[in-house]
Amino acid sequence: MIAKLTWRNLWRNKRRTFITMASVTFAVFLAILMQSFQKGVFDNLVKNVVSFYYGYIQIHKNGYWDEQVLDNSFAYNDSLAKQLNLNTHIKEIVPRIETFVLASIGTNTKGCMLVGTDALKENELTGLKNKIINGAYFNNNENVALVAEGLAKRLNISVNDTIVLLGQGYQGAMAAGKYKVKGIVHFGSPALNDGLVYLPLITAQSLLNAENMITSIALAIDDPENISLIQKEVIQITGKEYEVMNWTELMPEIANHIKADGASFYVFTGILYLIIAFGIFGTILMMTAERRYEFGMLIAIGMKKIRLGLILLYETILITILGVISGILISLPFTIYFNQKPLRFTGEIADIYERFGFEALFPTALDNGIFITQSMIVLIIAFIIGLYPLWHISRINPVNAMKK
Repeated sequence: MIAKLTWRNLWRNKRRTFITMASVTFAVFLAILMQSFQKGVFDNLVKNVVSFYYGYIQIHKNGYWDEQVLDNSFAYNDSLAKQLNLNTHIKEIVPRIETFVLASIGTNTKGCMLVGTDALKENELTGLKNKIINGAYFNNNENVALVAEGLAKRLNISVNDTIVLLGQGYQGAMAAGKYKVKGIVHFGSPALNDGLVYLPLITAQSLLNAENMITSIALAIDDPENISLIQKEVIQITGKEYEVMNWTELMPEIANHIKADGASFYVFTGILYLIIAFGIFGTILMMTAERRYEFGMLIAIGMKKIRLGLILLYETILITILGVISGILISLPFTIYFNQKPLRFTGEIADIYERFGFEALFPTALDNGIFITQSMIVLIIAFIIGLYPLWHISRINPVNAMKK
């Protein structure tokens, strides 16, 4: 009986119903799109940070991160690799040896970071091969180098030129070598783009007199959402001899940026929810005022106030549900489109983002949780506002309500 009355009451005044539905639909649409962009941008930022160089998790010898010198390197053995491979959450294991050297060609010299890495595994983790803008990618058996684009410009070096690397090797040994430049690599991060030289791992170890030694192991994992749990599992595998750090510990400035932006997002969504609440409340207030005579008459002929209040509450909830469904259906194609074709800024805006090491790309995230969360929040807001007609009915005087 109540359900039938509720449904009929909705369509007695279609204009009022559609106005209320439209306010809820627009609210859900904005809330979903806003959070989808926020999560998509942050996910893309983390992906970029990881794929630039660092990986989700790194393993070092204790003390290396505070004092990044070759003497804090460690022997990479099959036993450690096998134990890490047993963890199903770890998808790629990339051993590296890293140190700072002088890169020189002719009279041009500049300090840079030398990275010796496994060519195949590095490409799986960071997509290094796809960052080649000139020349070709190397393999593990070559005596060649890949040079970052910014460094190549500073040294005025190009593909097939010979670069000289000078530095200090393992345990104070002299490190010097000449290598043919096989490719030029472009990084979105200026810090990386201006100072990286890659060598195959064996070649770098030979240069630094550090056979079978590495300074870090970068890990790719299957689920970034479970990074803390995976980090704990890796700590159990490696033991106290090593330090295991996730990307937020390796790059706290990026993590803090995300937290700050996340806080500002909650402020904006709070304002949005406030606007939504007032919009829904305005339409409910209008609906209640317009039907004052009707309420008075129904109470006068014997309808209980509690039943009449429940009918109004059900009307509010039903209209909200219809509005939520409409909002989801309208927002879905937008989120899919911007996920496949993200907003990309160019010109000065893109340059500003790149200076901070970020890609000026704004995709949406396709996450069912976003649709469910935003819909539930709007439903809760509507339910709370729907209590107003109950309060109004409880105070109504049928004689005064029927006076015109």
